[in-house]
Amino acid sequence: MVRSKAPSKKQQKKGIDFKKIKRKLGRKLPPPKNATNTEIKSKAIVLPEQSVATNKEGLAVSKKGLTLKELLQQTSHHNAKVRRDALMGIKDLVLNHPAELRLHRYAVIEKLRERISDDDKVVREALYQLFKSEIFPGCAEDNQGLLISLLMTYIFNAMTNLAIDIRMMAFKFFDLVVQYYPPCFSLYAEKILQSYEDILRKNQYYLEDKGKLRTTLSGLVRCLSLLPSKKPESEKGISGDRMIHAFEPDAPTANTGFSTIIKKLKDLVLVLINCFQDFIPLLISMPQLDAQSFDCILSILQSIDIAVRFFIYGTHEVAADSICNQTLSSPLSKKLLGVFPLYPKHHLSVKEDDRYFILNIVITEIFLHLREWICPSANVFEKFLEFIENALLGTICSSTRSGKVAWEKHVPSLLPFIPKLASEVETRWQLRILETFKGCNPESSLKLSCLSMIEEMLIPNGDKHYTEASDTVVLDFQTVWIRELPSLLMLLGDRQPSSSQVVLRLLLRLGQFSGSNSFLFWDYENTQFALSEFYSTCEEGNIYYGPFMRLPRDCQELSICCLYYFSNLSALLLKSVALCCLCPELELFVSFRIIEVLHAAYKAGHIQIADHISFFMTLLSRFKVFPENIDPVRESDVKVSNHGAFKSLTSVLCSYLSQMGDSSVVLQILDQAIIGLILLQPPLDNACAMLRVLILLDSKPTRLSEQSIIALSNFLPGYLMDVVHCIPEDDVRTWRYYLLPCFFLFDRSNKVLKLVLDLIGSFLTDSNLSLPSDTSTRYATDNLSRINATISLLLLMYKDIKVQKIISLFRTEVSSILKSIASLQSSEVKMTLEERHRFQCSFEQLKVVTSTSPAG
Repeated sequence: MVRSKAPSKKQQKKGIDFKKIKRKLGRKLPPPKNATNTEIKSKAIVLPEQSVATNKEGLAVSKKGLTLKELLQQTSHHNAKVRRDALMGIKDLVLNHPAELRLHRYAVIEKLRERISDDDKVVREALYQLFKSEIFPGCAEDNQGLLISLLMTYIFNAMTNLAIDIRMMAFKFFDLVVQYYPPCFSLYAEKILQSYEDILRKNQYYLEDKGKLRTTLSGLVRCLSLLPSKKPESEKGISGDRMIHAFEPDAPTANTGFSTIIKKLKDLVLVLINCFQDFIPLLISMPQLDAQSFDCILSILQSIDIAVRFFIYGTHEVAADSICNQTLSSPLSKKLLGVFPLYPKHHLSVKEDDRYFILNIVITEIFLHLREWICPSANVFEKFLEFIENALLGTICSSTRSGKVAWEKHVPSLLPFIPKLASEVETRWQLRILETFKGCNPESSLKLSCLSMIEEMLIPNGDKHYTEASDTVVLDFQTVWIRELPSLLMLLGDRQPSSSQVVLRLLLRLGQFSGSNSFLFWDYENTQFALSEFYSTCEEGNIYYGPFMRLPRDCQELSICCLYYFSNLSALLLKSVALCCLCPELELFVSFRIIEVLHAAYKAGHIQIADHISFFMTLLSRFKVFPENIDPVRESDVKVSNHGAFKSLTSVLCSYLSQMGDSSVVLQILDQAIIGLILLQPPLDNACAMLRVLILLDSKPTRLSEQSIIALSNFLPGYLMDVVHCIPEDDVRTWRYYLLPCFFLFDRSNKVLKLVLDLIGSFLTDSNLSLPSDTSTRYATDNLSRINATISLLLLMYKDIKVQKIISLFRTEVSSILKSIASLQSSEVKMTLEERHRFQCSFEQLKVVTSTSPAG
């Protein structure tokens, strides 16, 4: 049976205060009944960007299509790879679109400076390369002070970072800043020195990672090199501003307020000394001196050297002895100078030998700067003297090519101290300097430094009245030094004009001071024979020009001034200089300058009058004028002519000849010489120049000898015919220049004119119309041209009033010439109809002029 259901009991309803609603998982809750609907319904449809390329069209983007703004935003990304890629993208964008950097440079730097303290090493290095290759070069012309101020706060913040790598990178950044904007060091000097001091105190770290230490120390050297330092007088070059030291700061020499950092710098020097001291055990224990350790030690020593020079020479407001007190001098003496010379116990390789030599050179330079302030003992002083002596001789440096380079590069830093040492120690120092001078390359900086030292030892600074030397050893070396100078000029040639200028300036100063010292006088006097090769030489008729011709004008000026100070200029040197003046490649201004200086030397009694006149006549007789003839038809084809230059030269020489004293005495010396040169049939311009010299020195009536008058009379007919043949009659100015000297001779000696007319008449009556050998013409060579030249010459002579009066005295001679010309109209001279017509017209004109001229 089925049990029947019991009847259900009706449940009573209970009162409910809060109704509990069962929630199903995943179902959205319904809004409360009192919720306010905040939805805004609009018919507009807003779509996201459909094409990035469309919106960036015309914008500067990187290879990945990102703009500068987007790339700058990504430099703050949490992922280091994204930050690095953003920096590379900025580099790519700036490289391809430089204008973007110029427009947004401040925004770029403000954003990128945050990465200086980036945790990722690769990002920091990428940032450094970006600033080095693109940002700093691209902003070179902007207000760099403002740009640097944006960076410095972040650089200083990085210098105090707990991470040592970030701190080291900050110093690398600052070194880059100093390279592009050196004044920033003076603005932040105190903070920078403190930061360097803090980082260098961590000796346990930098001894382990020498690569980063090397970078930091190189930056310190760059900063300290900007400190002002006044060099001692012995360090100044010959010209006053030439570099002598192998290391020279770029900073101004004046003190610019750095005296406030003296205390900080002294503390830094003490830290540097401790750093150097920490390296000493490594030098002894290491099997070899590796490059990184060497660079670190060298930078430490260079930093100390620069600081010491600043203490001694650059702090005008504070006395050097108060700076180099016991606090500083004692550590320097014990920890630095006390370990000199650096030399390990194990065997050295060639490269290590050179490295230790360089380190010892820097320590020696520090010692020489400090010598007056630390009062070294005799033993210490002797150690340094021995090293300096061996360094000058090159015995402690390897004989390899690299060793020679290191020797020539670093020894010059010691030379400025040699003159003072030489005055305190034995005379063997002169020998050491001489051997160093001979052993180094002529084009090296060491050679120039040696010259500076030689100058100081021969000519003490500020001593215009040179004291007579008494030491025969010193005098012997002095003679050898001076004799080396002309040889050095020849070795230098024209390859190193700056070096040649230094040598020439030293020679000039020796000449200026030679008058007050008898030994120096003779040594300088003897250099002129070797110096002649510097100008030119002549062997078997061939001229070989020396370096003088190819050097720049300032070097030529120095060498010309040297000529004045020779007390007795030799004929050999004058000939050598004259050959240079005759060279067409030499500028006319330089030739005039040579003549001016030599004439001043003559007036000072340094040149004999015969040699001086011979020099002038050599120029006048051998100067090559081009084109040689003055035929206007041929000269029109020549683009370049030096006729004007030779006329100027002739005028200058005539002016100086007129200043040489009594003209009659000068003429007496010149008479036979000029006549001899004229009879050699020189070109028209040279002959005209020498005739001008004769009329300049002659007077009316003539003072020429009878022999000279006859010789001139034989020469003048051919000269006159050549002049009228080459110059057209309408060119009055030109023919007057060439004929006027002859007209003056006719005016001063009627006999000259009579002999000339007789000679012209005699050759016209001769059957073959030939002139004697000493009167042969150069251009009027055929018979017709000579006859026409004779007619033109007589017409020109009648045009001159003075000559017309003189020639009227010789009507007989002129009539004889006219008869000879008339008789030559026969077939003896072959002429075309046109030539015969011109001939008859000219001849008729001449007959009219001679018949109408007044009688003498």
